[in-house]
Amino acid sequence: MIAVELCAPERKPVELEAAEVIVPGADGLFTVKQGHTPFLTTLQPGVLVITNNQGQEKCYAVSGGFAEVRTDRLVILADAFEKGDEIDELRAEEARKRAEERLVKHDADIDVERAERALSRSLSRIGAHKKKYF
Repeated sequence: MIAVELCAPERKPVELEAAEVIVPGADGLFTVKQGHTPFLTTLQPGVLVITNNQGQEKCYAVSGGFAEVRTDRLVILADAFEKGDEIDELRAEEARKRAEERLVKHDADIDVERAERALSRSLSRIGAHKKKYF
């Protein structure tokens, strides 16, 4: 088992025990289990999947931040996170549609980078809610 601590500004930390954790790192997904080689990396918006010893999964949408991997502990310092089963799917879908519409318009007034970040966040929220993360 590995201890997992999930933190974000202005949120109470979530502490769990896990058999494994799938993490959306800046260079792609990676899996952490007990005994993993320690390292520090940045996160991209995505779905964090925490699996317990019984194989039950809890999904969280994370919107960037850092992950500190230790041999017996994983600390996620997220910009923001939401538990998948607490996400309003309709609201996330509406945010996805708005972001996609902005990207399609090609207006000079559109902040493309901001729209891309909004799209990534909404897709992460939808994925965490639906437990679709690959």
